[in-house]
Amino acid sequence: MGLFPFQNEPFLDFSSVIEMDQMVHAVAQVRTQLGQTYDLRIGSQRRAGKTLFDSINPAQPAEVVGHLSAAEPDDVEKAVLAAESAFRHWSQVPAWDRAALLLRAGHLLRQRRRHMLAWIAVEVGKNWSQADGEVAEAIDHFEWNARELLRWSEGQAIQPLASEFNQYRYRPLGVGAVISPFNFPTTLPVGMIVAAIAAGNTVVFKPAEDASVIAHQLVDILDDAGLPPGVVNLITGDGATLGPALVSHPRIRFVAFVGSRAVGTQIHHIGAAMSVGQTHFKRVMTEMGGKNATVVADDADLSWAVSEILSSAFGYQGQKCSATSRVIAMRPIYDELIERVATEAKRLPDQVGLPQDNAPYGPLINQKAVSKVLHYQEIAQMKERVVLSGGRLDQAGYVVSPLIVADVLTSSPLFREEIFGPVLTFTPADTFSQALELANDCEYALTGAVFTRSPKRLASARQDFYVGNLYLNRSSTGAMAGVHPFGGYKGSGTGPKVGSPDYLGFFLEAQTITEKVRY
Repeated sequence: MGLFPFQNEPFLDFSSVIEMDQMVHAVAQVRTQLGQTYDLRIGSQRRAGKTLFDSINPAQPAEVVGHLSAAEPDDVEKAVLAAESAFRHWSQVPAWDRAALLLRAGHLLRQRRRHMLAWIAVEVGKNWSQADGEVAEAIDHFEWNARELLRWSEGQAIQPLASEFNQYRYRPLGVGAVISPFNFPTTLPVGMIVAAIAAGNTVVFKPAEDASVIAHQLVDILDDAGLPPGVVNLITGDGATLGPALVSHPRIRFVAFVGSRAVGTQIHHIGAAMSVGQTHFKRVMTEMGGKNATVVADDADLSWAVSEILSSAFGYQGQKCSATSRVIAMRPIYDELIERVATEAKRLPDQVGLPQDNAPYGPLINQKAVSKVLHYQEIAQMKERVVLSGGRLDQAGYVVSPLIVADVLTSSPLFREEIFGPVLTFTPADTFSQALELANDCEYALTGAVFTRSPKRLASARQDFYVGNLYLNRSSTGAMAGVHPFGGYKGSGTGPKVGSPDYLGFFLEAQTITEKVRY
């Protein structure tokens, strides 16, 4: 192939004084760029919207990160037309040239890595350590897909026939929509966009409003790597307005979405309909969150389990689709496990600070997220056994303290509904089999974790724990491209796993070509 085998990007070492100094410098540089105005990016044009909306720093809500143009449905039409025009050329660019462009873009992100971490800290409130994991994965997506597109471009071997030349190859689909959330503002859109354009498609990219400035930084990297105009078009604004217009457009061939189940379900519904002028059925891929369970057996290493539960439940304040939100523990260790997790979680509010300074604990994304967490806190106080009280902290930002609730029944909303915040429930189980049954008793099936020393129990978990990503004796968060291909079952999503050998196939269609060679 002519490329070194794929290797995951190493993480930065923030225990290094030199690394810390570089990050402080990057944060200072990024802060000089706050408050700029960002236009829509359609084809080769920068287009100002009729209105603007502000993206703010969730740790300091008075601080505006950027003023962004709000797109309208007619901008969606223009973006689709620009992508359609660009597709005619981009789909014909040789695979090696597309791969080289992805490698250049990955190298540019590697060069701008610390500045990207600073943007993530100020716009979505994720500290350097948490942000670095996702930026490393975003770099991986460039490297992984550069290699994958070369593999897929070779087609597949098929049964020969002496009188014919037969070829089985893959073709790009056309124009697609990529709709991404706030919580992983680099790796999630990059994973979808890069796979789409690697396959030869073009894209209209709609990021979450709260992460729109970061989206511009990503498109800058693609532009600087030499991506032709119109291959990726960026529209920002209200998802409730732009999403339906984009998904229902008759010339959109595919939709790749990460976000809430409510929106993902709506996208499936809209995408299944045939619009006037539409000549094909849309492909729809959604990743729609989780209500992830960690099972702790009575023979587990409790110290290790406590550490992993804390990181997966409260890392980035629980705003991860893979975060542990339910713990199912066997009765012999149930009370001790709760006490040890609660003791450590009590210390988190003392570690609150600015994400841009790499504080261990920070804000939720916005006031709506705070209100949602406080709503579940009220439910817990009325109906459940509260072990650690949550609540709004006396901070400038959208900061709430962890909420831990014990003895939660399967009928409780806290057991069933995705909260997307620092809320953790505990439910006891009499046997390991019952613990797995409780873990599976959920409409989501994204990630899960099991802690046990027993090979028999690990084998049982492999067989019976129904989730897309199962982690044994480690936390339910921290997937790496190529190593832990990511995606769930049930209400957690549809489509192939990102970072997998199958993923690029979603963005391609197979074609058989037959030539008669003996008359």
